[in-house]
Amino acid sequence: MAWAPETVAGTGTSTGRTIPDPHGRSVRDTAGLTPLEMLRRLGSGPRGLLESQAEERLLQYGENTIAAQRPASWPVRFVGSLRDPFTTVLLCLGLVSAVVASWGTACVIAVLVAVSCALRSSGEYRADRSTAALRELVATTATVQRRSGAAASRSREIPVDQLVPGDVIRLGPGDLVPADLRLLRASGLTVRQAPLTGESAPVAKYPVDTPADPGTALFDQPYLCFLGSSVASGSGTAVVVATGEATQLAGTYREPARRRRESAFDRSVNGISWTLIRFMLLTPPLVLMADAALRGRGLETLPFAVAVAVGLTPEMLPVIVTTALARGAAGLAHGSEVIVKRLPALHDLGAIDVLCTDKTGTLTQDRPILDCHLDPEGRSDPEVLHWAAVNSLWTLQLADLPAPDALDEAILEATEDCGEELLAYDGVAALPFDAVRRSSCAVVRRPSRTGLHTLVVKGAVEDVLERCTRLRAGGRETELDAAALERLRRLAMDQAEDGLRLLAVALADRPARLGPYTSADEYGLTFVGFVGLRDALRPTAADALAVLARRGVAVKVLTGDHPGTAARVCRDLDLDPGEVVTAERIDGLTGAGLAELADRSTVFARCTPEHKARIVGALRERGHTTGFLGDGVNDLPALQAADVGICPRDAVDVARESADVVLAAKDLTAIDDAILAGRRSSGNIATYLRITLSSNLGNVISMLVAGLLLPFLPMLPVQVLVQNLCFDAAQLAFAFDRPGPAALRRPAELRPRDFLRFITGFGLLNAIADLATFGVLVLAVHGSGRPGGQASFHAGWFTENLLTQALVILVLRTGRRAAEGRAPTPVRLATTVLAMIGLLLPLSPLAPVLGMAALPPVYYLLLAAVLALYGAGLMAARARYEKRQEQWPQEPGR
Repeated sequence: MAWAPETVAGTGTSTGRTIPDPHGRSVRDTAGLTPLEMLRRLGSGPRGLLESQAEERLLQYGENTIAAQRPASWPVRFVGSLRDPFTTVLLCLGLVSAVVASWGTACVIAVLVAVSCALRSSGEYRADRSTAALRELVATTATVQRRSGAAASRSREIPVDQLVPGDVIRLGPGDLVPADLRLLRASGLTVRQAPLTGESAPVAKYPVDTPADPGTALFDQPYLCFLGSSVASGSGTAVVVATGEATQLAGTYREPARRRRESAFDRSVNGISWTLIRFMLLTPPLVLMADAALRGRGLETLPFAVAVAVGLTPEMLPVIVTTALARGAAGLAHGSEVIVKRLPALHDLGAIDVLCTDKTGTLTQDRPILDCHLDPEGRSDPEVLHWAAVNSLWTLQLADLPAPDALDEAILEATEDCGEELLAYDGVAALPFDAVRRSSCAVVRRPSRTGLHTLVVKGAVEDVLERCTRLRAGGRETELDAAALERLRRLAMDQAEDGLRLLAVALADRPARLGPYTSADEYGLTFVGFVGLRDALRPTAADALAVLARRGVAVKVLTGDHPGTAARVCRDLDLDPGEVVTAERIDGLTGAGLAELADRSTVFARCTPEHKARIVGALRERGHTTGFLGDGVNDLPALQAADVGICPRDAVDVARESADVVLAAKDLTAIDDAILAGRRSSGNIATYLRITLSSNLGNVISMLVAGLLLPFLPMLPVQVLVQNLCFDAAQLAFAFDRPGPAALRRPAELRPRDFLRFITGFGLLNAIADLATFGVLVLAVHGSGRPGGQASFHAGWFTENLLTQALVILVLRTGRRAAEGRAPTPVRLATTVLAMIGLLLPLSPLAPVLGMAALPPVYYLLLAAVLALYGAGLMAARARYEKRQEQWPQEPGR
């Protein structure tokens, strides 16, 4: 049937098709039912369910949630963590060790895997529970009609998980569709089904009376709305047909998961992980071939080769990442009321180097303020403001308005000291603003002019000027000729280009009468001037922009507003707008051209939702990590296109659900807090990776060299693995650390090239220290002629490795503060324990079990000299590295 802007479903005949009982838990078989039959089958009606019915059905069907959206249990997470790339490689290496009967190596690898998976799954489980609890603060609600008995139904907001089949709900712009629905009434309703169908354009939805064609695709049925879609425009009333696991969205969760956009976190961690895995897989065959060629050893070297490969593995990376991000997200929620809904988004927040935002409500306060009042010559004239205030006062007093007009309130706020003057007039009538006339009119009686009524007209410049025949300037009235009209238009255009919203004010005297006034009376007006209004700036916006600039974050304004208005706001906030880019220019560019324009421009005006998404996508293609702050349905494409989608708590439902981060308020100050938290967490992760990989690389190089020079293995496989386990356990302290100020100054994306440069330099330095210890051991142990030379050699190298690793943690994490005793408490405690293990384990009863023996005193003296030189080298290398870091340009994606 054809549908009008307001469509109400009626009744029809049934084709006999049925839906699954009880009460219709699927929409697939509803095509042959009329709306009335649908309501009857659901045991409902146009007024909705009884409260008692709703309670019974909630117990019967359960909450309106999907199992795939609920946090996974701890055992499920433990099994899932085994799929981590590093864990998979470790398991393969352990299996190889077991095949060659190296049970000690296999057991230690199994312990490493079990500890890593247990810590990771526990951390993720706690993080998911915390995140779920925090998301309750912004839980989505639905407007439902329910009744207590015979009384009329009433509308109220309830959480969407409390909806049941048969509930009658209302939909409005920006609402998420909370379940699978059958429409009963619609008014211009369009719905976005992209999460279900991939179709970006909104789809018209309306109720129908007659049965639909059974061959029509389910999502193409105009009278059905589905969970996961959102209202783009219009409104409607619908009955809930299916909830929870019976919805079509639940079916898509059971299908193979759809790919989420690759974020900065994914790019960084995946790049680093696969680089390391390649090295790990190459190490065992290289060790075997080198030993076979130079020492004639065979497969007996395989356990050592496996242990060396394990030594390259950052086994605790998943644990450190999960713990650091979860602690950062919890701190934001409690300290700044910022809710991170997806933990990796916290890293992406720290990596943001471009923040795109709309103008209204972020840089401005969603309200206008008066800026100027000009006569026809462009001079400031209080009389113009006076007459504008008369119009505003009596329009608000006499017109039947659903809500006060913001422009009128701004004008009256600017003249609040002149209230008695305005009340001296008697209000007669008012014609409120409408979209056709684009003006409002107040009719007043002036005390000094008996027998006359004065019409005060205020509105859009062009519409008011069309009705003017004279103008008043400097106390004189003259004819409004073509030249004067052109001059006024040019003046208005100049003010609009400067970012002001201009209203024209005009007067006319009419003989007093008792009859009503209409728009036909607004003719022959005398133009008196303009009032200019601008957006009120947020008090914190200027300071927040300055802070973001110091942190290396470029702010770009994407707005649907006038180019002049957007540029004016930026100038008032000391943000250079440069050349304002309009939608027409964006439409003419694609690919690299658009990316270059987006990179060098600051303000984009007259943007549609698609324009915003294209700009964000172009910036990401340019190599930037991009965040987008928005709160409306029109911001949804850009929120989904950004690395991090950010919205305020009072955003529309669909925007809030699509965002990765929810703010307590739409304020750049809160975003700065979130960026700092992201950089702290990312800084801890980066510190762990730099230290563990450089130290491991140095150890592996030195062991390979020593293995080729010595007639025996420099360390037994079990010793290598125990050393690695101790080092990894000590580095858990990084998850509880607070990085220094340097880590907060710039975006904190984990860039593989930066890591490779750092790891190579510091790894070689570590290898030199290890090889110097090799010389010390030859002199102190083999030169002394002590029995058990191999065991003492193993013990000496084991001790030196743990002491140098403790020194690496202390110096590379804290720099000069280590020498001054000001290292952070978690790091200081971890390095102390690690050093104690290195010194005491060779002297403990476990030493013989691990193949170690006591060392001569002279070794410790020589080792102290090596450590002192190594520490000085670390300090010098760190200072040089930091200096070069400050000189290197921060290129996007470097």
